[in-house]
Amino acid sequence: MSMRCLLVDDSARFLEAARTLLEHGGVQVVGIASTGAEAFARVAELSPDVALVDIDLDGESGFDVARRLAGDVPAVILLSTHSLEDFQELVAASPAHGFLHKSALSAPAIRELLGCEG
Repeated sequence: MSMRCLLVDDSARFLEAARTLLEHGGVQVVGIASTGAEAFARVAELSPDVALVDIDLDGESGFDVARRLAGDVPAVILLSTHSLEDFQELVAASPAHGFLHKSALSAPAIRELLGCEG
């Protein structure tokens, strides 16, 4: 079963690299967004299985975006170039299913965080 993913990040370069990486790993990237507002619109129109949300969105908190998406997306995973230690308590308090460092992003890492097989 293919996983349908929405990428939310304010870096066009990261969005493109992540899309390529995930699609090679069998994760279908159904949409991308660079702001919270775009993310909410994409979720409404695309119904993804998982949203990957950057913690540092330009002028917005990825934690706030994740909180608002959590009711509409089965799973939200937070992303950052910062280490988990920097955000441990905020990640734990958020509705997100987990956290991935951007350098560790991969289809298997997402599946593992969500408890999916294969």
